[in-house]
Amino acid sequence: MIPMHVGNVLIGTCGYSYDAWKGTFYPEDLPSHEMLRYYSLIFSFVELDFTWYRMPTPHQLEHLAALTPSDFRMSLKVHRSLTHEVEEGWRAHAASFREAVTALQNTGRLGCVLVQLPYRFAYTVDNRRYLAHLLDELAMFPLVVEFRNAEWYLDRVFESLRARHVGLVTIDRPDLPGLPPESVVRTSDLGYYRLHGRNASLWWSGDSTSRYEYRYSDEELRERLRLVRLMAQQSTQLFVAFNNHAQGNAAANALTLQSMLASFKGG
Repeated sequence: MIPMHVGNVLIGTCGYSYDAWKGTFYPEDLPSHEMLRYYSLIFSFVELDFTWYRMPTPHQLEHLAALTPSDFRMSLKVHRSLTHEVEEGWRAHAASFREAVTALQNTGRLGCVLVQLPYRFAYTVDNRRYLAHLLDELAMFPLVVEFRNAEWYLDRVFESLRARHVGLVTIDRPDLPGLPPESVVRTSDLGYYRLHGRNASLWWSGDSTSRYEYRYSDEELRERLRLVRLMAQQSTQLFVAFNNHAQGNAAANALTLQSMLASFKGG
């Protein structure tokens, strides 16, 4: 049996409720409402991505928490009304999101809140000001930020994140101009590593599935393991989330990396 917790490293996937995973990760006949319970017996955390598509409710998150062991952790992706589709009344959306996350936090299952910003969120005065206000609105939670635009990779940004105790997400992605480097910049005690796959041909033109259709080889995962070990040394807790969910690749890669890390620790 592979241990779900390996030191301070928690490995999982971005999302869990995929019918396409039946027959590869989930049993063919597993009902959808049993997916999280099954998932939580294998992995130590999950990144909830549905919270980006629709605003979560306190009851909804409390229900999900009740399906999982007490040491299971969930990170939540901030709703799109706060990152991708921001309008004048965004603070009301922030309040609704805050209320739901607080309910999860009260269950003891909250890992952190992920603020993932789109490539078009350029490094401008207005965007810097907005991000500061958003981080203030969510400051009561453990926070990590993922920039998709390399313009944000500046010392003054890192220092600002450190002052707020907000972690910077390290990403594995295709090697394309304009995307951030795969570098570890420590801005808080919380580490977060998102692996998006390396599907360069569909990164700009694909949809939310095809863009991330990629399966890491064992050799690539062994290379990632070195980075995971480095990040673990710099973090009190490290979350590793595979986002290459198409065709069950995320679950398969997460299981392999979890096994590799456990074998290293055991050896």
